[in-house]
Amino acid sequence: MGLLLAVGLQSGVADIISTVEFNHTGELLATGDKGGRVVIFQREQESKNQPHRRGEYNVYSTFQSHEPEFDYLKSLEIEEKINKIRWLPQQNAAYFLLSTNDKTVKLWKVSERDKRPEGYNLKDEDGRLRDPSMITSLRVPVLRPMDLMVEATPRRVFANAHTYHINSISVNSDYETYMSADDLRINLWNFEITNQSFTPDIVDIKPANMEELTEVITAAEFHPHHCNTFVYSSSKGTIRLCDMRTAALCDRHAKFFEEPEDPSNRSFFSEIISSISDVKFSHSGRYIMTRDYLTVKVWDLNMENRPIETYQVHDYLRSKLCSLYENDCIFDKFECVWNGSDSVIMTGSYNNFFRMFDRNTKRDVTLEASRENSKPRAVLKPRKVCVGGKRRKDEISVDSLDFSKKILHTAWHPSENIIAVAATNNLYIFQDKVN
Repeated sequence: MGLLLAVGLQSGVADIISTVEFNHTGELLATGDKGGRVVIFQREQESKNQPHRRGEYNVYSTFQSHEPEFDYLKSLEIEEKINKIRWLPQQNAAYFLLSTNDKTVKLWKVSERDKRPEGYNLKDEDGRLRDPSMITSLRVPVLRPMDLMVEATPRRVFANAHTYHINSISVNSDYETYMSADDLRINLWNFEITNQSFTPDIVDIKPANMEELTEVITAAEFHPHHCNTFVYSSSKGTIRLCDMRTAALCDRHAKFFEEPEDPSNRSFFSEIISSISDVKFSHSGRYIMTRDYLTVKVWDLNMENRPIETYQVHDYLRSKLCSLYENDCIFDKFECVWNGSDSVIMTGSYNNFFRMFDRNTKRDVTLEASRENSKPRAVLKPRKVCVGGKRRKDEISVDSLDFSKKILHTAWHPSENIIAVAATNNLYIFQDKVN
């Protein structure tokens, strides 16, 4: 993998990247941060003079998506942090995306303007209204060229439907609806209706007595092709597949995916590390990928009793779970992504490491996203973690890992080997080495 771009942002807490997402063509890449901002990068077009520049991403638009709010009824501050961004397929010259914080989902339109109208009859050149009695002739307004301006405008605001924090949004394959999930409920929305979701909720796992609560929803996603099917994962390490054709309220799942626990691996931390932090359908729709604290698992939709593939992300941390519990790192929520052909999966780790697993060759590699060892067009060298014994020159000891440097959010270009990796407040974009 060769580095194309390392975008350095400011070092404040508000600038920590909280989500990364390519659009359906891969020409645009959006990031959201803890300060409620959305930054969109656009891919450079290839030029005859500089053919190697194709693939570089530059800032296209930046806008404030969410502001901090205060819930006076519950005396709670609502953070502006962007939890998720999801693109809609492009239908015209404009782009549309959904962004959400803990409580409110917004639909944004991002469009370009390179012409401005001139020659109004009722306004002068400064925009002031003219006296109609002074107008003696009518003019036909004309469009004059102007510097390109990218505008972001909120078209819809979907609010007041979630009691708990939103952790997922997913656009349906019918492109008319989307769902938003919080800890205990999943809502289904129509893009044209903002004041209510279709049903109060399509999934509701809240018990009558909150003391009986044993699990929460951690992630949810629609099937890429079947608009009636979606999955959601739980903090107990289970995945439920639901079919909306069966009933309006999908409390009864169509399929239930769970791997039996190995008694030999049972420990105090078993329940915590088995909690699923991300769930993703493959592009083909045949498989589901889940990420828990130590592993990535691939499930076949036709086999519910165990995953068909399990990949160890950082098994060397199993002996460090006690200290990871004390510093709260054990609760970190890592995401996982497929490549365009579903043959390679990627997920993050600590020390700014990220892992790739080739499903066909069963090979895996650990790479590092950091400014120290990443120069433009430099080839990334695989990294290895030494667990015990004598450490080789190119290895890093497990005791030397920096747990404050973590890669939680990654994205993969839908058709090319270009990846985006968010390392705290830096965005790295890598692609396959081009000769």
